[in-house]
Amino acid sequence: MALRPIRRIVTGHGPDGAATILFDGTATETLEFPGWSEAGSTELWSTDESPVDMNSAADRARPMRHDPTPQGTLFRVVQIPPEQDLDGMDTDKVFEAMGSTNKPDAEAREKHPSMHRTDSIDYLVVISGEMTMLMGDGSETLLRQGDCIIQQGTDHAWVNRGTEPCVLAAVLVDGARPTVLG
Repeated sequence: MALRPIRRIVTGHGPDGAATILFDGTATETLEFPGWSEAGSTELWSTDESPVDMNSAADRARPMRHDPTPQGTLFRVVQIPPEQDLDGMDTDKVFEAMGSTNKPDAEAREKHPSMHRTDSIDYLVVISGEMTMLMGDGSETLLRQGDCIIQQGTDHAWVNRGTEPCVLAAVLVDGARPTVLG
């Protein structure tokens, strides 16, 4: 199974300043995670500054990177397949392909091979399917279509115990790593 195609519509301003559609089509910045069959991400937009410069008509979709740049944001759609065989998951390859500096350490991997954190506040919405959010303290929460998650730089893993892929929309906003961990 391939990644679900995502239609991306970007508005902006024409040369006369009037509102217009800049881009309308299938998003092309996709990454199928190596070593994690049928999992991947579609990168829709990114910013590198705050406040955001909205005067450009340039396409700001970029290849996958796990965390936003300082003062930046990322908007993506993530697909997580049903999890039947974790022995085949190569988390080093997955996190390397995502450009992550927050790779799971040995202690985190004992909880789940993909247990990780981001240095961002993440806003997520379950578009389809079901997902269990596993937290660093071992707690679990079942997420269903329409559920919304606000993650504040926490250790977490996405565990799909269902039979269908889970699709999540995510906006990541650069943040300061929490000083109190635990």
